[in-house]
Amino acid sequence: MKFTLSWLKTYLETDASLNEITDKLTALGLEVEGVEDKAKDFDGFKVGHVTAAEKHPDADKLKVCTVDVGDAAPLQIVCGAPNARQGIKVAFAPEGSYIPGIDVTLKKAVIRGVESNGMMCSERELCLSDEHNGIIELPDDAEVGAPIAPVLGLDDPIIEIAITPNRGDCAGVYGIARDLAAGGLGTLKTPAQPSIKETTKTDIKVDIQIPEACPVFMTRAIKGVKNGPSPKWLQDKLRAIGLRPISKLVDITNYFCIGMNRPLHVFDADKVSGDLVVRATKQGETLDALNDKSYDLPDGLTAIADDNGVLGLGGVVGGETSGCTEDTQNLLLEVAYFSQSTVATTGRTLQIDSDARYRFERGIDPEFMPLAVDLATQMILDLCGGEAGDVVTAGSIPDVKKTFEFDTTLTSKLGGVELDTATQKDILTKLGFTISKENGSVLSVTTPSWRHDIEGKADFVEEVLRINGYDNLPTHSVKENVSPSVGALTPVQKIISQSRHLLAGRGMNETVTWSFMDEKLATLFGIDKDGQQQYLTLTNPISADLSTLRPSILPNLITAASRNEARGFGDACLFEIGPVFTSPQLVKGQTRLISGIRTGSHQNKHWAGGDRTVDVMDAKADVMAVLSIANPSLRPQITRNTPDYYHPGRSGAFALGKNTLAYFGEIHPGVLADMDIDFPVVAFEIFIDNVPVTKAKGSARPLVELSSFQPLTRDFAFIVSSDTAADDCIRAILGADKKLITDADIFDVYQGKGVEDGHKSLAVKVTLQPTDKTLTDEEIEAVSQNIIKTVEQKTGGKLRG
Repeated sequence: MKFTLSWLKTYLETDASLNEITDKLTALGLEVEGVEDKAKDFDGFKVGHVTAAEKHPDADKLKVCTVDVGDAAPLQIVCGAPNARQGIKVAFAPEGSYIPGIDVTLKKAVIRGVESNGMMCSERELCLSDEHNGIIELPDDAEVGAPIAPVLGLDDPIIEIAITPNRGDCAGVYGIARDLAAGGLGTLKTPAQPSIKETTKTDIKVDIQIPEACPVFMTRAIKGVKNGPSPKWLQDKLRAIGLRPISKLVDITNYFCIGMNRPLHVFDADKVSGDLVVRATKQGETLDALNDKSYDLPDGLTAIADDNGVLGLGGVVGGETSGCTEDTQNLLLEVAYFSQSTVATTGRTLQIDSDARYRFERGIDPEFMPLAVDLATQMILDLCGGEAGDVVTAGSIPDVKKTFEFDTTLTSKLGGVELDTATQKDILTKLGFTISKENGSVLSVTTPSWRHDIEGKADFVEEVLRINGYDNLPTHSVKENVSPSVGALTPVQKIISQSRHLLAGRGMNETVTWSFMDEKLATLFGIDKDGQQQYLTLTNPISADLSTLRPSILPNLITAASRNEARGFGDACLFEIGPVFTSPQLVKGQTRLISGIRTGSHQNKHWAGGDRTVDVMDAKADVMAVLSIANPSLRPQITRNTPDYYHPGRSGAFALGKNTLAYFGEIHPGVLADMDIDFPVVAFEIFIDNVPVTKAKGSARPLVELSSFQPLTRDFAFIVSSDTAADDCIRAILGADKKLITDADIFDVYQGKGVEDGHKSLAVKVTLQPTDKTLTDEEIEAVSQNIIKTVEQKTGGKLRG
């Protein structure tokens, strides 16, 4: 929100300095984002008087001017402007001045053999406009040698503040002045009710068909106006805040919108056919808007229409067909009240941003409407002339006030500030609140019609605190000996933090991607084995390619790897820790995952060899490393139960019973083809919330107990059916004697001659580690027989003969 200091003082009687005002605004919660004081930017620039202008002796388009700058001898300036001539008064920039429009600091120069001191400036060179056809010609009564800032109207500082969405009442300069006055920085100038002489008739009716969207609509005909450029003071105010002056009528509506937080609209009455109707739009209708865009309108938006169709969208934008131009002689002034939700729906549906929409969405003052009609009418009559008609009102002004019982002791309880009831009552009264009853510390408080943001008792505490001054809030130090009773991180949070370091140490780069993705990708990664959709489609996506919540992080990582590959950066190793979404349920529908991918080579080419393409075992190793952090004693099962987007023969899952801990493996080539990916990808997904964390106190890892006896190994080969998982065989062997058997590894898988069809041979190396004595041959044989028996019982495997 931008406004000038003089505009503020239109509504605020104050002797406060600019610094005092900006400090107070921030103290009131209206944070000042910047102050632009152009007078300081043009410090040293003066009014000059050209006393002579002669043709340059060596250049046809240049003139040698003699310029009187008041407090020194006349200066010689070489100028190429076509309007440089004797007798005019100019904006003079002395040597050493910075010219913002051309980014130059002036130095004494010699131009075509003639010395030139300083410069006579154009509007573009001073960043006042795009005009560069000649130098600025100042008024004849401008005092020679005087600073140019007041002459050009640049001595009015521009203040910019940040307005939080709840403070719609401060979207107008008048509301800001009201807050400053309540804060003790002056007296609010309440606009007086003008006396409008109604000398004509408003021959028009207004029919409100959707009162829930527009409770009240007021209009007045003004005939015989003369439109044209607005006066300089009005143009200066609008230009200062970044608005382009257009005409008297349009500038007046902008003046009220910014100044009084009261959006207005003016129709050219001669372009309106029949009466006005506030109704819902119909599919197929169109609008050529005043923002130079055309819109195809859907059903259900709020429109102002006549017999010929839609004239504008209520509270958002007007139409070009009924807009006022230089030729407008008769107009209809619109002062209406549109509901916040209605305006928001229209603006979002058509993606229209306007000053009117900004204010209606946040809530304006409906009780200000009758006064606004007369104030705007008076300004139009003053600037454009004409005759005013009577006011036609449809509907009734809604009562948006709310009444609450406010116990002033809450200010101490919630804000920590001790203020007596009388002081709090005075603050609320200055802000426009009405105190109807008082019972000790309990007040019956009614909100003003411009404060739509007050929703409860705590809001009154906030109002009291900010007017009393946030600087006056007490400070409390935290005692040094106070420490949290529990750890700052939960066990799962610790695992996630450690996993980040672990995966980074394994050569992976952490990424942060969107929680959204294209629906095509979601169908590849979000359909379960029964064909059921496991992803959520957004009703209002920010873009077409981000229309669904991600059911998996992998598509985003693969897409990132593809972009890197296209730019010559292959061998991607990426991981991300974040949520995926499978249903609207708050808890069950959102799962935390540690996901990662690897592509390209396992390591760069090297003279010692070792170059190979990443494979499923790399992803498996990543998963095992993370699981070992969570629980070093964890011994999960390995299954083939993986989603369809994994390669069915080159993927696996870690599980504890029905509890899936992780997936790993190659991404299915068909899925990669659908994504236009032409290189293999191995990936993993760890369901970190499903991993049981260690419950051991102190160190998570058990103490190492080393045996003084030498370990020994025995090799076994078992014939099992082809569909028997190698992990089943390993688990059976380890369970045969949990004390002596410390390890079992598959070192060969064979199918072929000598092995029955439908079967395979698994060769296993088993490690035995005695702890209290050296094993005898009989004891070793007993363990071996127990292994053979257990494998046969658990898997049906037979020792290969």
